[in-house]
Amino acid sequence: MPAQVVVVAGPSGSGKSRLCSRLAGEHGLPVVNLDDFYKDGSDPTLPRTALSGGAPVVDWDHPDSWVREDAVAALELLCRTGSADIPVYDIASDGRTGHRLVELGGADCVLAEGIFADEVVAACREAGLLADAVCVHNARLVTFWRRLVRDLRERRKPAWVLVRRGVSLLRHDMDVVDRARRAGCTVLTSEQAYQRISGLAAHRPA
Repeated sequence: MPAQVVVVAGPSGSGKSRLCSRLAGEHGLPVVNLDDFYKDGSDPTLPRTALSGGAPVVDWDHPDSWVREDAVAALELLCRTGSADIPVYDIASDGRTGHRLVELGGADCVLAEGIFADEVVAACREAGLLADAVCVHNARLVTFWRRLVRDLRERRKPAWVLVRRGVSLLRHDMDVVDRARRAGCTVLTSEQAYQRISGLAAHRPA
């Protein structure tokens, strides 16, 4: 197997993307954003939820809002062949807007991050693809604030949706962490996860 997967799970806004960007820059590790495997907003199978004070909206935080099988297939293709075509999903547009080619480039670890990343742990383990799995978890209010600022800056959804969604996610922050722990992820702060994955990348044989 040319490469294996390091799963980076955690609540939305916990710092997964920032961590992976740092690791990619320092160790040359390719990154697959699993959130790009969301279903299109017009998909009738999308789950819905009622937010306090507003009309029902698509529940983008429910595992049924993305396609796990496609994500696992792309990771396996990347690890076995050295490259894979990954969709590009735009949250504000509720759909895929293109694609990009991800290549190993000589790396023997692939970072797979996303709010549903824990959902691929078992499949990657069974396929012999799993190198490690972590769940990034920081102070809940810090995560809430980072997520809200990011989502408002990127205009991902109307402000009222983002605020109500943020409050809901704050309440269920530990549910996401517990789900990742049950899937086999080690729960760590951002800095602890950085040290762990950096050590793994530095000591894996070529």
